[in-house]
Amino acid sequence: MLDIELFRKHPDVIKKSQKKRNLSTEVVDEVTRLDEKWREYLQKAEKLKHERNTVSEKINQLKKSGKPIQSEVKKIQGLVDELKKVDETANNTKLVRDKLLLEIPNLIADDVPTGKDENDNKELRKVGKPTKFDFEPKHHQEILEALDCLDIEQAAKVSGARFYYLKGPLVKLNHALQAFAMDLLIKEGFTAIQPPYMINLAAMSGAVHFSAFQDAIYKIQDEDLYMIGTAENSIVAYGKDRVFNGKKLPLRFVGISPCFRKEAGTHGKDMKGIFRVHQFEKVEQVSFCKAEQAKKEFDSLLKNLEEIFKALEIPYRLTILCSADTGKKDSKTIDLEGWFPAQNKYRELGSCSTLRDYQGRRSNIRYTDGAETKFADTLNNTAIATERAMACIVENFQQKDGSVKIPKVLWPYTGFKEIKSIKK
Repeated sequence: MLDIELFRKHPDVIKKSQKKRNLSTEVVDEVTRLDEKWREYLQKAEKLKHERNTVSEKINQLKKSGKPIQSEVKKIQGLVDELKKVDETANNTKLVRDKLLLEIPNLIADDVPTGKDENDNKELRKVGKPTKFDFEPKHHQEILEALDCLDIEQAAKVSGARFYYLKGPLVKLNHALQAFAMDLLIKEGFTAIQPPYMINLAAMSGAVHFSAFQDAIYKIQDEDLYMIGTAENSIVAYGKDRVFNGKKLPLRFVGISPCFRKEAGTHGKDMKGIFRVHQFEKVEQVSFCKAEQAKKEFDSLLKNLEEIFKALEIPYRLTILCSADTGKKDSKTIDLEGWFPAQNKYRELGSCSTLRDYQGRRSNIRYTDGAETKFADTLNNTAIATERAMACIVENFQQKDGSVKIPKVLWPYTGFKEIKSIKK
């Protein structure tokens, strides 16, 4: 949520961001109008309270002098009734204003490229060369099913599309990736946290732009609970309504959790394999910091993400999302995209986002800075989404005989160096 003072003093800044996102600026004018009306009602209420107090004092004086008070009592009753109506109108106006405030996206960062869709995202750099084979590379689903490590068909029978059974060494690989990423980030000074997998609407709305995200998340029927789409949701909620010591910022957390997403709007897209699924595991980086620390934090979180995939020997590229493709809650996002040989293209494996104090205001996350209390900036970055990472590893490390090599950095975690092909 944006600071209401920005609408009062610099609405042009918000309108500029809206235009860059290809969004209407009319909502900015409406928030400004409602805010002005609300303040007018507050002033009117204060005036009525002053008049009420004046009349009340006059009644007291009349009583002391033994004079009639009926006309003044009637007057004060009229003031009380009018004040009640003005207060009610003021409250309703503020509710409408605040509801609109929650719908307005974050300010887009100046260095985000202007664009209309994902085709306008800008490549920043490539690391590593696309894997070459002396045979036709296979899709990860074909490889894993042949290795008897993946069962999509049975999962579809019991859960529906976009679910899966992981089996045998693939389960071990999944756990190995999580342990490896957690160890790396703990060594970097992050506090490990395993958050709730379900949170209430107030917590979810503080973490995400709910109207834009509600079609992607699962709700528990008849309860005020939602399944998290990422550990970020509940880690951000860890700071809800809290005041941190500014001297201890930044606070960095590495969360591990399953994630649940409907993948609404992606019908027919990535239906094969485990790249885009309803349930997956993820290790997530989240940071609470001061505004002046955010740039350094962003670079640090992104560096950690790169270190993970460099260690896994995955060729990748970094892409900055254009203004139209940047999430509503985000100010800037850089994606890390891994190379998928069977698809002959780079695909998203993780995202690094800075959000300014947008989530801080929505979730009331604050810190003390001397005598002053301020809203905290938040940042998040995938460390690793393991199902996507496994799909990428399998395609890049596949062998001609159908086996899959394991990246060397994972050997201490898996206890094996390859997933061997099944000889028939």
